[in-house]
Amino acid sequence: MSQDSSRSRPPLYSQIDVAQQAYHPPVPGVRSGESELTALMRMLIAGQERQNDLLEELVGHVGLNQRQRATELGQWKKANPRLARNCRAAAEALSKVQTEFLTSLTGEISENYENLVEGEFMLNEFVDRFGPRMAHLNGILQVLSQLSATPNPAAVPNVP
Repeated sequence: MSQDSSRSRPPLYSQIDVAQQAYHPPVPGVRSGESELTALMRMLIAGQERQNDLLEELVGHVGLNQRQRATELGQWKKANPRLARNCRAAAEALSKVQTEFLTSLTGEISENYENLVEGEFMLNEFVDRFGPRMAHLNGILQVLSQLSATPNPAAVPNVP
């Protein structure tokens, strides 16, 4: 009886022929004499060319904005040479203040490292104490540095 039932069941394992090539559907738009690989390469090249065009356009827009800003800053510096020199002096002095501030900040971290790691309250107190001052100091330094910087002719391309 068991022999009869085993004959009627399909086998659990079958052979698979892996030597045959898999079916690849035709690529749309491929001419009959053109291979699929060539068509795919052409599509890749077309996509890369489109990407290059978009990148060139983006660089043009970004460059235009940077040139305009550099021109405006240059005009402001010419109109306010004394103020630009004062901004440079202030930026240099404030940079020294920032160095001292960073020294005290890093000392505080070194002394209270374990408390900062273990206690959320201590970390929040530290951030509240140093964070806003650091952010504002960096912002002021950035503005003063931009207003006082001497223009670099190599960095600003000529406007066509």
